[in-house]
Amino acid sequence: MPTASRVLSVRVPDDKDGERLDRFLAASIDDLSRTRLQGLIEGGEVTGPAGTVTGPRHKVAAGETYRVSVPGERTGVPEPQAMALDILYEDNDIIVIDKPSGLVVHPAAGHPDGTLVNALLAHCGPGFSAVGGAARPGIVHRLDIGTSGVMIAAKSEVAYLALTRDFAAHDIERSYEAVVWGVPSPPRGTIDANIGRSPRNRKKMAVLSRGGKPAITHYETLRPGGGQLALVRCTLETGRTHQIRVHLSHIGHPIVGDPAYGRGRTKTRLEKMIGDMAEQVDRPLLHAVTLGVNHPRTGEKLSFSSPKPIIFKGIFENFE
Repeated sequence: MPTASRVLSVRVPDDKDGERLDRFLAASIDDLSRTRLQGLIEGGEVTGPAGTVTGPRHKVAAGETYRVSVPGERTGVPEPQAMALDILYEDNDIIVIDKPSGLVVHPAAGHPDGTLVNALLAHCGPGFSAVGGAARPGIVHRLDIGTSGVMIAAKSEVAYLALTRDFAAHDIERSYEAVVWGVPSPPRGTIDANIGRSPRNRKKMAVLSRGGKPAITHYETLRPGGGQLALVRCTLETGRTHQIRVHLSHIGHPIVGDPAYGRGRTKTRLEKMIGDMAEQVDRPLLHAVTLGVNHPRTGEKLSFSSPKPIIFKGIFENFE
């Protein structure tokens, strides 16, 4: 059955004057991705002062109000949908992919289909739907929609149970690289700070002085960018929702392109620093570089890696 449709109304503040419509809406509406909003714009579901707007690049003006009509969404068991996947490794028990930015891992509010789960259902065949439950078959961990890089899914119940256990026990090696605002000092360290639901915005996570769940992130600065940006490697001991994004923002170095935890770092500032390349920064610059696991059936140690997106290297060429 479909859920009820809804209409959202968003007013453009002074500091968003001249910004692209899709980018402004993505920063203003927490539960809809920029990709989803682009589709709604192009489908005629967004109206402004002059009527329907069908161009995502449309420039908004301060004081304007835009209305977004979000159609009702299908609920229930995901359906197979054939999609191209960048597969790094696959056998009868596991599949490892290089996830692109913009791909949602499983169906949820705002993303009823077109997800990795839909693609895996089509790729892995009939038996896959029963692995770990019908709603999120095979999923043992997640990457945020904007995060790219290495991700593993289970193809058998044996693999699902083993990988779920290893992730819960933190017996998985994971490293990420991110482009952050400023240069961390000291250049390497450990962030040990509990994370829980933000008391100010229930759609976001936050570092909490009381409550929350333990979260530990080790970081190392790999490359400074003229004192204004830095490439940082993060290694996780725990795997909390938005952990790296929240922790780096907590120490004053939020990820470039992160609309939720960017602390008001503006696109204009980035454009002044890296010119036209700023147009390519349409998501948090966070990439899952490596993933190390024990094979759930053989116990063999496996390690997978994904090259960083070209934009990561390109940004720092501006400071050489």
